[in-house]
Amino acid sequence: MCGMTGWVSFDRDLTQQRAQLDEMTQTMACRGPDAGGARLDRHAAIGHRRLAVIDLEGGTQPMVVPTDDGPVTITYTGEVYNHIELRAELTRRGHRFRTRSDTEVVLHGYLEWGEAVGERLNGMFAFAVWDSRVERLVMIRDRMGVKPLYYFSTDDGVIFGSEPKAILANPLADRAVDLAGLRELVSFAQTPGSAVWCGMNEVVPGGLVTVDRSGLRERRYWTLPTRPHTDDRKTTVATVRELLEDIVGRQLVSDVPRCTLLSGGLDSSAITALAAAKLGRPEEHGEPGEEVRSFAVDFAGREENFVADELRATADAPYALEVAAHVGSKHESIVLDHAVIADPAVRRAVICARDSPISLGDMDTSLYLLFQAVRVQSTVALSGEAADEVFGGYPWFHQPEVQAAETFPWMPVLVSGARAQVSDRFDAGITAALDLPTYMRDRYSDAVGEVERGEGESDHEMRMRVMCHLHLTRFVRMLLERKDRISMAVGLEVRVPFCDHRLVEYVYNTPWSLKTFDGREKSLLRAATADLLPESVLNRVKAPYPATADPAYTSALLQQSRELLTAGDPVVDLVDRRWLEDITRRDAATMPIAVRNGMERVLDLSAWLDIYRPELRL
Repeated sequence: MCGMTGWVSFDRDLTQQRAQLDEMTQTMACRGPDAGGARLDRHAAIGHRRLAVIDLEGGTQPMVVPTDDGPVTITYTGEVYNHIELRAELTRRGHRFRTRSDTEVVLHGYLEWGEAVGERLNGMFAFAVWDSRVERLVMIRDRMGVKPLYYFSTDDGVIFGSEPKAILANPLADRAVDLAGLRELVSFAQTPGSAVWCGMNEVVPGGLVTVDRSGLRERRYWTLPTRPHTDDRKTTVATVRELLEDIVGRQLVSDVPRCTLLSGGLDSSAITALAAAKLGRPEEHGEPGEEVRSFAVDFAGREENFVADELRATADAPYALEVAAHVGSKHESIVLDHAVIADPAVRRAVICARDSPISLGDMDTSLYLLFQAVRVQSTVALSGEAADEVFGGYPWFHQPEVQAAETFPWMPVLVSGARAQVSDRFDAGITAALDLPTYMRDRYSDAVGEVERGEGESDHEMRMRVMCHLHLTRFVRMLLERKDRISMAVGLEVRVPFCDHRLVEYVYNTPWSLKTFDGREKSLLRAATADLLPESVLNRVKAPYPATADPAYTSALLQQSRELLTAGDPVVDLVDRRWLEDITRRDAATMPIAVRNGMERVLDLSAWLDIYRPELRL
């Protein structure tokens, strides 16, 4: 995993812009702590920061292949899991390789197949190719959007980067956020292509962007396809298992230490069990197998502070320990206390990592601290992220009233009723200008319009297809961005096996009746891994990523919020002051998490305003 950036300008000589390119590249040193590189052409300045995972000595970037008509340069981030097969195919076609890296395979793949190379890749990736032969930049992103890629159009070209901060380091970029960007931040309904910052966009998942003297063009090389599913239950379960074994085997390939993130839920437990089975098999050359490492987050005082609620009926830690014992992983719990989770410096680190004024509060700070601890011992981690979106795991998938609602299915839980304070409480003027109800209706209509009905599909099956499509093209992308940005802030590569497009396409097209054949959520995943896991985990009700329930954490937030009010912090001019004052007078021991979330959002916004000093066009 790495960080990349670049600047294409057809009216400038960019060979004189090394200092500016270095400044852009340095913003992503955390994404690539092992090495940095730059290449300057007359009209293209390309930068890279490397986290060495495959071919530690030979994979330096930007990587260049000379041709008779001019050099072709790539800056690349991610992992291509079928690079060995592609290397063999390209070798048969006459290509010669000097490294073992997947980067070189992608570059030669471009030379062979041009812009169609993305269609041949299995993995999580984002890359940009500067083809000096035709003076064209080609940017391509993986199908599910696991790896980020942003761009900002200029009068004579484009600036791009793995993160907005790399683009914002160039003075040509507009360091401003308007109402449209703010709506994206607080709505929990990410619009494909939106990047929050004025004038900035993302390359959409499965997307391709080209830039040359004639302008910028976008197209999709992949969208979630609708296909008939003819397999019976037994075949479907067996196919899911076969796919998972292949996917996990491919994603365990690494030249650096790897591990799994184990919460004790079905998703991460399945990945850990599959990894343990794969690594535990003796190698062909007779050497003993390898013990998989696993890590989980836990909280000091969990036993006395844990309180079950509608989302979390049980704590994770006991289940994670049971799975570790069952599959034989070398497990470690990273125990965090309230003081470090509430540390303003940690909050600032998370906000800087995300380039956003909105986080998920302690769930983001604890994730950052977990990743930081894991990185000391491992460079690559496999995660269970996206299983709920693929297999239909969230509770609201199974609630008739949510199935029938004409809105994003997660909205009733995340932003309505008693949990309304998850979103920022802006002052009345900003709230009116945002007009979130209208915005949400429009975004929902756009999203539903993308769904293709299956042949002969019943109304209920179509409705459930819509729900799955919304999660796979909207909801999961927010979670993947969070995972990428927070993990890469500490130089940890997190791989997501459930985002393999082969698995996503297969399960997406499996009828809902098959996805829930045992009357529960994630029936296919449970059946496909039943022989690998303890009964307690197979029967456990889904629980989201844990949140601390320690009143001392809430007390620390109360004190920080009081300081905002008394210090005249600029954030107080944006939010409803009376609402914030009311919160600071509450009792930490009895404060609902939803109310605490609102306080966290204000502290996030304060940190973001201080770090980025954006122009707010509200």
